[in-house]
Amino acid sequence: MKTEDLVTRLASDLRPVRRLPSPSVMLCLWTGFCTLVILAALWMLGMRKDVMEDGLARIDFWHMATAGLVALFSGFAAFQLALPDRDRRWALLPLPAIAAWLATMGWGCLADFTRLGAEGLRLTTSLPCLGFILGLGVPMTLGMVWLTRHAALLRPLPVATLGGLSAAAFASLGLTLVHELNASVMVLVWHGLAVLVVTALGAMAGPLLMQRAN
Repeated sequence: MKTEDLVTRLASDLRPVRRLPSPSVMLCLWTGFCTLVILAALWMLGMRKDVMEDGLARIDFWHMATAGLVALFSGFAAFQLALPDRDRRWALLPLPAIAAWLATMGWGCLADFTRLGAEGLRLTTSLPCLGFILGLGVPMTLGMVWLTRHAALLRPLPVATLGGLSAAAFASLGLTLVHELNASVMVLVWHGLAVLVVTALGAMAGPLLMQRAN
């Protein structure tokens, strides 16, 4: 077979490659999806009673702001790393927001200790807190895995981990609207545990799910 004929034959079945949306567009899609999940949870469980009575002034602004930054920055970093030509250092983007998020909860624990003494550091059980973040975080993580499934052969582990962290942070925002987060060690431990579990699930199951989604 002549070279020209071979090239013609190989090129005859080629299909144009669809360009992936930019990370900014993917982040908008991701944020919209997570917002719908949170709204569905609010529809089923209802808004916090104190917020319904007194308005948004009852919500911890700093917790909401820092959790929102973690959700957005982690998601944006995941979409950046899902592209083959992006620098791995995008994974560092959410670190300042994570530090600020932990600081807001840690500051609340310190305030409780100053006000209540050792009683303010007493650890109690908060399974609803854990269950809510898992209940929202897992389906959100699956949504992130679907959006970044093209990264299965590139950087599946960091993409899935950052996606799980973003999902957990969005779930935390939803929890703030449903359940009052009293500043205490209980919140820091159980809230943090739920976030870690969702992030770990993304890291462990995400790469495998990405491969199967392709």
